[in-house]
Amino acid sequence: MSVIFYDFPSAPSPRRARIILREKAIDHEARVVDMMQNDQMGEQFRAINPDCTVPALQLEDGAVLNDNWGIALWAEAVAPEPALLGKTASEKGQVGSWAARIDFQGTISFAEAFRNSHRNFKNRALPGPENYDQIPELAERGFAKLAVFMSRLDEHLDGRDFIAIDSFSIADIWALTTIDACRWIKAGPTPENHPNIIRWHETVSARKSTHL
Repeated sequence: MSVIFYDFPSAPSPRRARIILREKAIDHEARVVDMMQNDQMGEQFRAINPDCTVPALQLEDGAVLNDNWGIALWAEAVAPEPALLGKTASEKGQVGSWAARIDFQGTISFAEAFRNSHRNFKNRALPGPENYDQIPELAERGFAKLAVFMSRLDEHLDGRDFIAIDSFSIADIWALTTIDACRWIKAGPTPENHPNIIRWHETVSARKSTHL
């Protein structure tokens, strides 16, 4: 049984796992779960991931990893190079800390803004098998938090090539996928206000692993 990666190419969350698998050159079979057709809610995929979310990675032993952190930890263990989680104890701590910060300040803010404002997510404000109403106030808060996130990240990137350590890491992957998604809601960085993010973005986007 080969490793099977359940993906939806345009979504930011499975893109994280896809970049990791490409960086590590891990052989796998890719299967598209068409989220536009709600395939993630069907019985076939629900049997693989009851949370009805993408990505999911089915391993050779049959185990299923249904979140990006689990996939990242597994990938780092089976293919240590390049070290996306850092090499030293200090680097690992910095990468983990920055990835958590990006998720809390950036990714969650994007999700609040996007899923609570877009008409396609009416009654689907959260992913998964249950339905939840949109809360407009959460969308407003999400947009406000994104503005702060972009400002702080731009300040941090002044004079830096990468976010957490001196090499490409999970922190850069987390930020790239979030920032690219923010452009859907016109909340992405601008050259006038975020020149350091723009410079960093050009650098990491040149990596083949990040191409859509």
